[in-house]
Amino acid sequence: MKDTLRVWLAGNPNSGKSSLFNRLTGLHQKVGNYPGVTVEQYSGRMPMPGGGTAEVVDLPGIYSLFPETEDEQVAFQLLMEQVRASSAFSAATRVVVVADASSLRRNLLLITQLSDLNLPCVLVLNKSDMADSAGIHIDVPALSAALGMPVVTTNARSGEGIDELKQTLLQALPVHRYPWFSDNPEVQRQISLLAQGEGRPAEYRDFVSLMCHERLPDSCTSWAELCRTQAQTAPLDRGKIRAAETVRRYERIAGFMKHIRRDPGTVNRKASSARIDRCLLHPVGGYAILFALLFLMFQAIFSWATLPMELIESLFGYVGGLATDLLPEGWFSRMLIDGLLAGLGGVLVFIPQISLLFFFLGILEESGYMSRVSFLTDRLMRSVGLNGRSVMPLIGGFACAVPSIMATRSINNRKERLLTILVLPLMSCSARLPVYTLLISICLPENQWLGVFNVQGLVLMGLYVLGLLTAIGAALVLRWLIKTRETSFFMLEMPLYQWPVWRNVAHMVGQRLQGFVMKAGKVIVVISIVLWVLSNFGPGKRMESLQAELDAQTVLGASSSPDGMVRKAILEQKLLAASWAGHAGKFLEPAIAPLGFDWKIGIALLTSFAAREVFVGTMATMYSLGTEDFQVSELRGRMLSEVNPATGKPVYSTATCFSLLVFYAFALQCMSTLAVTRRETKSWLWPAVQFFYMGALAYIGSLLVYSGLS
Repeated sequence: MKDTLRVWLAGNPNSGKSSLFNRLTGLHQKVGNYPGVTVEQYSGRMPMPGGGTAEVVDLPGIYSLFPETEDEQVAFQLLMEQVRASSAFSAATRVVVVADASSLRRNLLLITQLSDLNLPCVLVLNKSDMADSAGIHIDVPALSAALGMPVVTTNARSGEGIDELKQTLLQALPVHRYPWFSDNPEVQRQISLLAQGEGRPAEYRDFVSLMCHERLPDSCTSWAELCRTQAQTAPLDRGKIRAAETVRRYERIAGFMKHIRRDPGTVNRKASSARIDRCLLHPVGGYAILFALLFLMFQAIFSWATLPMELIESLFGYVGGLATDLLPEGWFSRMLIDGLLAGLGGVLVFIPQISLLFFFLGILEESGYMSRVSFLTDRLMRSVGLNGRSVMPLIGGFACAVPSIMATRSINNRKERLLTILVLPLMSCSARLPVYTLLISICLPENQWLGVFNVQGLVLMGLYVLGLLTAIGAALVLRWLIKTRETSFFMLEMPLYQWPVWRNVAHMVGQRLQGFVMKAGKVIVVISIVLWVLSNFGPGKRMESLQAELDAQTVLGASSSPDGMVRKAILEQKLLAASWAGHAGKFLEPAIAPLGFDWKIGIALLTSFAAREVFVGTMATMYSLGTEDFQVSELRGRMLSEVNPATGKPVYSTATCFSLLVFYAFALQCMSTLAVTRRETKSWLWPAVQFFYMGALAYIGSLLVYSGLS
């Protein structure tokens, strides 16, 4: 089985399945597309005893085989696709059903369904430490004998039981013959007719296919058509039948509870979590605590990141100076130093702040508090046409809108999912953080409020709150434009509170930071090179004459005097204005001038449509033109000293900076977000709606702010 074994991880949400996946694969995941499924799945390589590896596939969390959400449909399609090819499946594939040992009764429903599908299953009783703390004792051998499958106890957070699980996976596993399934004669007759069409005995998969034929994978088209025809020939109340079948399973599952014993004398962690929830979920105090946590988080983002940001700035300054000394004079070295290096440094300097944002979000997620945020805000979400399930993707939008839009698959109501997708980009993602930080540091000094709180941190938090409130307001308006008769419900399982596993938090920070750096780095490399070329070349011979005048002034040493420095700065401005980039900015300037933006900002707005964070790299590239010893730390100073030649006033006034902050808080300047919206909605209509309504919000909001502060 070396290098051929495939392990599918299935289980309820909050069963610790993803933690087990990380433990098995050593946190080395990749994203792959699997046949018949249109969405991504996590997979990784797991080292096996005796050498060799196995592929581990982490399925989305599901409560039963009857999918209600798109996320659940992904797992359903993958499983049903393999069940249709059961001979290939049983030869080299194992299904590891991960169950929460402290809530086993609820988890057993899925286990019995997978067993009836004739799959080679291993039951993993995860979170064994939490079961012990709750005084729950499970007779593992007796449970294994009753279920007819191996049962392994694990603790994915500590690694306990992992070796035993791997050894079990190497063994030949029993395949079951639907001992659980029984249904009324009419249903039995219909699935028997389906089986006769293929010349074989009826199986539980026929029942599942009949109940969910419209959700079968693309690779089962002919089988789905046969099921659909059968369902139309003799219509059934599928909802009622599925509910009755589930009830009968739970009646049989009740008999298995004799293998579980609870020690009343042991400290019950559920009771402890309930006591904490009385405080954190209080109708008034809960919101105050949430606000306080966000307040402290944004204070720390500004305060703690100062030193590492200075170190990164110094590093880029050193590298820039070293490159200037070592590289021969010419267009290539200037493009490398003034274009590429300046553009990259202008964004990567904000890595400490972005890392802190991911770090705090990771702690909230690992501790179990994120689920409480969903519960706490459900009533507010429902008032604007969403529900508590929308909160998790919205919070995820603080990191990145792309995976958060994909996370909306857990929302079973089509209208609520579409509303969440449309408003989600209004959440201030990590790509906006470099823009926010740069502009806030320009227009606001590092003052303390009440001698303790950082004013810049307060403004940063205000921008995040602004995005959240605007998303809620946009949902309130859009709900009246999207019509549907669907009803929705919100069920949420509250995980028990636990101390974060720092290894998992560090991994999450590393993964998300790597994604940000790779995404931003690739875009900035291309944009910086293209922008440098457009900024150093232009139509006609105007640039050549200006460059000759600038070189002559430098040779004569005239730029060393105060008046000479002013003349040099004016020449550099004229040189940039005469370039192709300058012409593009000048063309755009009349439209953005009412917002307080000049043509240079116009260039940055154009380039940052590729990705928001490119704004900072663009400014770093433009303001480094003609400078051989550019350092990242000089960018703020050069922007602060920029003067509008027509008015003689600073370009980056308080009004302009806040106008630009509001513009970036609202505008949809991310091609990846538009692409994933198109893929998830399967239409170009909704990305267009998203782009234009957010663009209108950005323009009107910036206009009002600039007019009010000017």
